[in-house]
Amino acid sequence: MRPGGQPNMQQMLKQAQKMQQQIAKAQAELAEAEVTGTAGGGLVTATVSGSGEVKGIRIDPKAVDPEDVETLEDLVVAALHNAAEAAKELTDQKMGPVAGGMGGLGLPGF
Repeated sequence: MRPGGQPNMQQMLKQAQKMQQQIAKAQAELAEAEVTGTAGGGLVTATVSGSGEVKGIRIDPKAVDPEDVETLEDLVVAALHNAAEAAKELTDQKMGPVAGGMGGLGLPGF
């Protein structure tokens, strides 16, 4: 801060630009990353990007029972949910340090 309590605008702008670069880098890393979620002891596996885009579903043939499609549907939903949680954790890891720096500009953190 400058005398008189006024923040140095040039320094704040520099910090904002640096954080913008860090955010862009973290977002790119998230888009490239893949995480998996499983259900039914691995009978169903869902793969999603770090940003949450579904990339694939793998279903073990043992999970396919024409008489009980509802259980398979539940396993797919559970695997997707598990993968979404993993993607959120990855996002928190990548974006947390960057978002934490927002407080340094006098802005509320995320």
